[in-house]
Amino acid sequence: MIFRTLVIAASVAALAGCGGKTETGSTSAPAKKAGQVIAEVNGDSITTGDFQRELENLPPYLKPMAETPEGKKELLDTMVVRELILQQARKDGIDKSPEVAAKLEELKKRVIVDAFLKKKVEEQVNISDDELKKFYDENKDKFKTGDQIRASHILVRTEKEAQDILAQLKAGANFEELAKKKSIDSAAAKGGDLGWFSKGAMVPEFEKAVMGMKDGQISGIVKTKFGYHIIKKTGTRKAGVRSFDEVKEQIKAALLPAKQQEVFQKLKDDIKKNAKITINEDVLKSLGGAQDAGAPPAAAPEAK
Repeated sequence: MIFRTLVIAASVAALAGCGGKTETGSTSAPAKKAGQVIAEVNGDSITTGDFQRELENLPPYLKPMAETPEGKKELLDTMVVRELILQQARKDGIDKSPEVAAKLEELKKRVIVDAFLKKKVEEQVNISDDELKKFYDENKDKFKTGDQIRASHILVRTEKEAQDILAQLKAGANFEELAKKKSIDSAAAKGGDLGWFSKGAMVPEFEKAVMGMKDGQISGIVKTKFGYHIIKKTGTRKAGVRSFDEVKEQIKAALLPAKQQEVFQKLKDDIKKNAKITINEDVLKSLGGAQDAGAPPAAAPEAK
């Protein structure tokens, strides 16, 4: 499932990387590749720079998986297969078809617009500490929690793997580094950190083990339906209202979408102000599926 998703993500990213035509009609020269060569495909190279860009283009939820040794191999294999398909498509003249040229031109417009909006919104969106503190003071009930625990873990498929890792930890190996290299869980990229959680958030076997541990302690091997875990308890905090510093980033993430929408709306209004725009209503109506003129616009989503 991960592999299929990576294939889709990488294939979409590939479309943006296809060479286009210059204004004179000639094929644009390929940009000089940065980084070391990690694979050669019929003479064409895939470099560490290519790989890093591919990784950055993945959705956030996929990045931790693609940063594991297994995930890196899958991603590189996807890039190799895609390069082979691209080479064959060029041999067949697909890259010179009018349909591809039209799609590339449309994609180019979208990329430019997206880059412009991203730049403008990032420049203008600003949430001050005073705004964040005001929200915190007015909504303290939202930040109450019960007793919580923080833990990290290393998850592997077999008991033998877990035994080998446990032996390394007892010999003084660094837990976080082993988690990054060995764990098959999505938290591997963060050194196995699972963050803060309350009772009932984890499967019973995991919860029973971690509840009986002291801060800083490393467990033995804990088996669950997901595999074999080695757990490190990294913190404990009592029930109560979380401090402003603890939830500051959480508040910012909740307020950001509304701020971005506000900036985007102002940008739209400003950019349309001095433009000459003509709408042919008869042609618009002939397209069908038009919204009833009296229907209210969809409400903007609330920050959660």
